Amino acid sequence: MSEQITLRVGQNVPHFEMETYDPAAGDFGKFSLEEAKRSGRWTVLVFYPADFTFVCPTELADLAAVHSKLKDLGCDVYGVSTDTKFAHLAWRHSEKLLADVQYPLAADPTGVVSKIFGVYDCGSGLALRGTFIINPEGTLVSSEVNFYNVGRDASELLRKMEANAYLVGHPDQACPAKWKPGSKTLTPSKDMVGKVFEALQ
Repeated sequence: MSEQITLRVGQNVPHFEMETYDPAAGDFGKFSLEEAKRSGRWTVLVFYPADFTFVCPTELADLAAVHSKLKDLGCDVYGVSTDTKFAHLAWRHSEKLLADVQYPLAADPTGVVSKIFGVYDCGSGLALRGTFIINPEGTLVSSEVNFYNVGRDASELLRKMEANAYLVGHPDQACPAKWKPGSKTLTPSKDMVGKVFEALQ
């Protein structure tokens, strides 16, 4: 694991590119972080171990259920594994759980991008279950990594993305646990120290 970059939340993500299979277009394409930054959109990378496995299609199907809401927040979503773009195409066409997946599946066969985000497993050549949110300026603002046998909940990704999008326009505020759009936020100040309960009432 020593070849991996230690990328922390709050740091700028180094430039990278990946080939993709885009089910919506029915064709191959490419992801470029520089192009994503120029577009002014957020990027969500959802790393998973491999195509034609077991927990992975359940996660990608769950992600597909919130994909349109993430798009409405100005966010582009990419599933990423160390498989090739050709394997992505074959898996998308054969696995019925992926029928509603309309976001691109990116190929990282050399593990270069997985190493940037610290999810590459040198022993297996696979990526751990990592979810990363990159803001339009290219800064990593959220990071979550699970081991192989624990699937993720896309509704929590959506909640975190909603909070991040909200805070862009309200930088003086903070979102408490389980915050959702319309819920009360916090505006940190000396008067709130030791009185968060009262501030939430």
